[in-house]
Amino acid sequence: MKNITVYTILPDAENLEIISAYLWELEPAGIEEVDSGLRLYFDAEQDPGKESVEKALEELKTAGQLNDYQVMTQVFANRNWNEEWEKNISVIRVSDDMVIKPTFKEYTPEGNELILTIDPKMSFGTGEHQTTKLMLLALKKYIRGGEKVLDAGTGSGILAIGAVKLGAASAIAFDNDDWCYDNGIENCRLNDVSDKVEIRTCELDDIPQTEFDLILANIQKNILVQIADGLTSRIRPGGILLLSGLLGDDVEEVTDLYTRLGLTRLEVTELQEWRMIALRRN
Repeated sequence: MKNITVYTILPDAENLEIISAYLWELEPAGIEEVDSGLRLYFDAEQDPGKESVEKALEELKTAGQLNDYQVMTQVFANRNWNEEWEKNISVIRVSDDMVIKPTFKEYTPEGNELILTIDPKMSFGTGEHQTTKLMLLALKKYIRGGEKVLDAGTGSGILAIGAVKLGAASAIAFDNDDWCYDNGIENCRLNDVSDKVEIRTCELDDIPQTEFDLILANIQKNILVQIADGLTSRIRPGGILLLSGLLGDDVEEVTDLYTRLGLTRLEVTELQEWRMIALRRN
């Protein structure tokens, strides 16, 4: 059983969201906001080491985003990590008629609520992060029914699952993390969508150049920049691309890049410091 390395960071800073966004560059399995700080979780095989975490914090310090910081390191057996995680996860209301329910929490649906049942494990996409909420809210708006969807960097699979439960015909959801594959398969089973959502462990280049009606990418900005050509080439004319994992300062740069590739920006939505960009392929 793999161990999990947890870095607890206590930054002297006003905006934890900016620090969190920057630390996603280290590709942790998850980031959790705790009292006055952050916790970064890494699979032992992907742990970059304390020096890398401190280097990223020093870069933030140089950029004026924090004044000082403390970093504490702990190693948990995998099962202990899951127990700790479950203590801090609750039922999440995305909107008046959409709820994310962890498997270990009780919840009685009200009216015609759409329930997304998730076994969070280590995958990003529990619904707690504002970018996940932004993407789910966008899906409610842009799903018309019958779409073929691609979910890039799927994490827990929650966005692909949400798309299908909102009416999309099918979804391919991929990530390069083996843990995400197992978790995504389980979450599809929990939501009874295994026949419509295909979970893959691969990179974008491994996805055929099929024209999708809707592509979702809730990933760090630097990756959205790197894979821009690959995403846009897989959208049918008139198809929709939803991007998140972005802060306010990222919007114009990312919009400029994707519009040069033949897309038109439809809207930008926000929750706290985070943004979602909706674009249509010309």
